[in-house]
Amino acid sequence: MLSFHNDIEVKEKYVNRVKAHAKADNLIQGTGWENGKGCAIGCTLESFDHSAYPTELGLPEWLARLEDRLFEGMENKYAMKFPLDFLEAIPVGVSLEPVKWKFCSYLCSDNIARVENLDIDWNLKKQVLTAIKHVKLIHDNAIETGVWDASAACAARSAAHSAAHSAAASVAAYSAAWSAAYSVADSAAAYYSIRFSSSRFSILQKYADHLLKLLREA
Repeated sequence: MLSFHNDIEVKEKYVNRVKAHAKADNLIQGTGWENGKGCAIGCTLESFDHSAYPTELGLPEWLARLEDRLFEGMENKYAMKFPLDFLEAIPVGVSLEPVKWKFCSYLCSDNIARVENLDIDWNLKKQVLTAIKHVKLIHDNAIETGVWDASAACAARSAAHSAAHSAAASVAAYSAAWSAAYSVADSAAAYYSIRFSSSRFSILQKYADHLLKLLREA
């Protein structure tokens, strides 16, 4: 699948639509699409259906879910700019699957740093870090080769699940391990990784900025 179905007119259609909704102050958090107002997804599609992104925009559903999570989680002043910045950042006619791998690798790096700073049992810390680093390696290999190793991802996911259960007493270690597990789980990987990684405004803003950077470079 190529972004915007490899058609500049498709991109312009949705960019102009979101611009118009932003100008009319129709972008709101917490509502999919209702009475001409809605979230990032709602104002892009004028309906609320993540699964419509591939057919309408040529963008993967996981990216729609990630856009939605970031929009809803950021401070309002940043969220209102995000849907337009998001669409404008995406080049026409490119595959965006490598963006998922790069973004999830970035999340793994962020979670590795977070766990390294925790004051928890050393053996538990080692288990969680090993699991996250294994997951990161799966993404890094996919970035380099262009091929997703499903069997390796399954094994990495199992190790991250085990680490998460072991780390249940530490909220930060638990969430970091689950974030890693979900990053290799399914088509909504990036969304679920963020969901478990952090809900803090400032962190989500950082994640949004990094996503825009990766999209521009796609």
